Amino acid sequence: MKKIVVLTGAGISAESGLRTFRDANGLWEGHDVMEVASPEGWHKKRTLVLDFYNQRRRQLKEVQPNAAHDALVKLEHAFKVDIITQNVDDLHERAGSSSVIHLHGELLKARSTQDEHLVLDWHEDIKEGDLCPKKSQLRPHIVWFGEMVPLLDTAAALTAQADYILIVGTSMQVYPAASLINYAKPDAQIFFIDPKPNIHSQANLKVYAEKASTGVPTVVTQLLNN
Repeated sequence: MKKIVVLTGAGISAESGLRTFRDANGLWEGHDVMEVASPEGWHKKRTLVLDFYNQRRRQLKEVQPNAAHDALVKLEHAFKVDIITQNVDDLHERAGSSSVIHLHGELLKARSTQDEHLVLDWHEDIKEGDLCPKKSQLRPHIVWFGEMVPLLDTAAALTAQADYILIVGTSMQVYPAASLINYAKPDAQIFFIDPKPNIHSQANLKVYAEKASTGVPTVVTQLLNN
């Protein structure tokens, strides 16, 4: 069975109504990203950081997967599909995708500040005083600026095996995630779907200057028909 890796970013979630912080001057809902997405911000303003992600978590419950998420699920009828996402929402899972790797963490999980491997499912607000089993404060299970991306090696290995690579809703400018394309096999077919594509032309590359909800179904139909 042929293998497909799908690299997704904020653009695919934005069409479901989730706001993204890279749209305007590095501000995320009015906050400097380093204030709410760094270990330094956590140590300085813990209550602010908790509230910020609590709001994101509540918003996530109000949105639904869109046509792009739904189309990607159909690929599993004919291919081995792994989705590698920079997004922290669960829209791929809710649509029905069975293999999703979250490079930057997950909103619906919390983790121990004492043991980074102690991760809990968490669908409600995280509050001051919410403790892990080791009695340390819980924090959002989000990879902040300056922290290691623990699943990067796994993602690189999957990308290196892929026969087809779909890039959806990401500028491929955010590292280390953007480096994944460097692991592609020389003969891997690459599909780049973005309203404002800024990828350089290369062999085996097809560019679709469309939003995810129209471009992804188009590519999925082509792959299934082939």
